[in-house]
Amino acid sequence: MKALFTYDYGDEQMAQIETLGYEILYIKENEISNKLSEIIAFDPEVLVCYDPFAHLPLKQLTQLKWIQLSSIGVDQVPIDIALERAFIITNNRGGYAIPMGEWIVYQMLYHYKFGQYFQQMKSERKWKINTEIRELTHRKALFIGTGTIAKEAAKRLKGYDIKCIGINTDGRDTVYFDNCYPMSSLDEILGEMDFVILTIPHTNRTEGLICKTRLSIIKEDAVLINVARGRLIVEEDLVEALDQGKFLGVSLDVFENEPLESTHKLWHYDRVTITPHNSWISEFRNIRRFDLIYRNLKAFHENHELENRVDLKRGY
Repeated sequence: MKALFTYDYGDEQMAQIETLGYEILYIKENEISNKLSEIIAFDPEVLVCYDPFAHLPLKQLTQLKWIQLSSIGVDQVPIDIALERAFIITNNRGGYAIPMGEWIVYQMLYHYKFGQYFQQMKSERKWKINTEIRELTHRKALFIGTGTIAKEAAKRLKGYDIKCIGINTDGRDTVYFDNCYPMSSLDEILGEMDFVILTIPHTNRTEGLICKTRLSIIKEDAVLINVARGRLIVEEDLVEALDQGKFLGVSLDVFENEPLESTHKLWHYDRVTITPHNSWISEFRNIRRFDLIYRNLKAFHENHELENRVDLKRGY
């Protein structure tokens, strides 16, 4: 059985996979264009990757059956080809949930404890107290999306006596959340929230979810955090809201176009923190990712069910 990897997990780890019965071809994603003939001749049954699809002609991989993504999001996958060929698609759902959950808590504290202010005072060598600092206690945090990332954040927020509210497809109860509501109730509860946190997959239905109308509903001094996908927010509408003085703070780890252009207006607001799609990083990321890949490769070789199968029609 043949597997094409676009990331090298280390000699020991790759040897473990070979022990399962796989022949491995490793080619970096940025080198795929130069090695297409080698890849097509290899003709793998399994592709373990992030996003090689702009340069990798899937239609020419006649034996390909399964794509294991290293990401949680699947919007980089060419859906038409994947559906036509009936590829199995699996993602890394849950693999980055712990660092991203911690990141969300950090951003909430950063804005409520005026981290930017104190950094500025330090840079100016000024000893100046800030009396506007807030507590997280008894605040309401709305997570739009109650998957693994949201659950890890909500779990950690329990120690702060925050009320965690979730929005999901049907309002089903979710562990660590005080209440959950269906997406159809979003506009009814949005205006009550101190924190609005986006942890929902990007699909055709969720693109532009946070638009001018919903931005107008959110509290003036709320904190908005996006660690999901940039296209969930209409950036032009967000800029307009910021110009009008909206939000105590905004934390954006994802953007409509990445990297964010150096001339983009979002860079200019002191109350907006910008990070380069970094919230998923931790020293354990490769360990967790490899463990999932190994389990799935073993299951695939043994004709067992795979973890984290994606429904491409739903987008997650």
